[in-house]
Amino acid sequence: MTTTAPAASASLASTGATVELDAVEKHYGAHRALAGLSLSVRPGEFLSLLGPSGCGKTTALRALAGLEAVDAGTIRIDGEDVGTVPVNRRDIGMVFQQYSLFPHMTVRQNVAFGLEMRKVPAAARRERVIDALDMVHLADFADRFPHQLSGGQQQRVALARALVTRPRVLLLDEPLSALDAKVRVSLRDEIRRIQSDLGITTVFVTHDQEEALAVSDRIAVMNAGDIEQIGTPEELYSAPVSAFTADFVGQSNRMRGDLRGGDVFVYGFTVPALDRSAADGPVTAFVRPEDVAFAVEGVTGTVVSSSFLGSVRRTTVRLDDDTIVAVQHAVGDRRVVGEPVALRLTGAPVAVAPLA
Repeated sequence: MTTTAPAASASLASTGATVELDAVEKHYGAHRALAGLSLSVRPGEFLSLLGPSGCGKTTALRALAGLEAVDAGTIRIDGEDVGTVPVNRRDIGMVFQQYSLFPHMTVRQNVAFGLEMRKVPAAARRERVIDALDMVHLADFADRFPHQLSGGQQQRVALARALVTRPRVLLLDEPLSALDAKVRVSLRDEIRRIQSDLGITTVFVTHDQEEALAVSDRIAVMNAGDIEQIGTPEELYSAPVSAFTADFVGQSNRMRGDLRGGDVFVYGFTVPALDRSAADGPVTAFVRPEDVAFAVEGVTGTVVSSSFLGSVRRTTVRLDDDTIVAVQHAVGDRRVVGEPVALRLTGAPVAVAPLA
């Protein structure tokens, strides 16, 4: 049976805002958490800030929300400098990793709270609360208390509460990390659907590259308080501009090679470098698992593990020089631990970095 997702109500529709951070800096003592960060988010766009712990992504989100004062730079929403605007007047909805629901209030009361603070008339308040709960599939749970809900249901309430006020911008700070894997994927898809239906500008913070790749219009990969690269999920995966992006977005094999005239020579194979202007010399080539294949002849090694991943299989091979290489291949091509194999590179372009 096919289930149709509820359409977003006109009572909750949003006009997406433009968000701009211009040369924003934030210091904690000697530590510079944001190092002149500049970023522009388009109206109605779903943009993810992706990076490892300590890269500054949550600090950037909190600065945008007004929860952190910045030391330099400008933050604008629809062209308005909001640097001195308090949190409650920035017209921003925010969903945190922790659900932060009022335990003594019902689901209905939790969602209505922001509307009551804005003195929205009772009739309009009731309509918007029901619309918000319908949108997250919780209309039948309106009179329950938070402790009577699962973690995923509580996070849906938090999302409804953030959206019911029709904010100009929605901020999501790792909202899925406390959930189990199946619920996380389901709610991830729901968030994307709702965001798209409402047309609300959304900034999503995560360290999980699979989440970012699955839901984002664009992703800003952050490193040491600044943006390493920004682009669509496809651009970041297929054309990383740095070793950091290639290593962080998706899985890559680190293979030693020699760069000459824009081509990389790796284990007897020649592949083009993504950056053909890179300086000649010894390099580390970042080769995707799907760009390595089993062959009759090639670089030799021994299978150390093989994992079934549903639509594909990923096999790990230890080459004769002890380099570890992951190969992504068809499910029907089964390899056993200890089996001698030969590998070849398919010829897809690779990111490179000077050999350390």
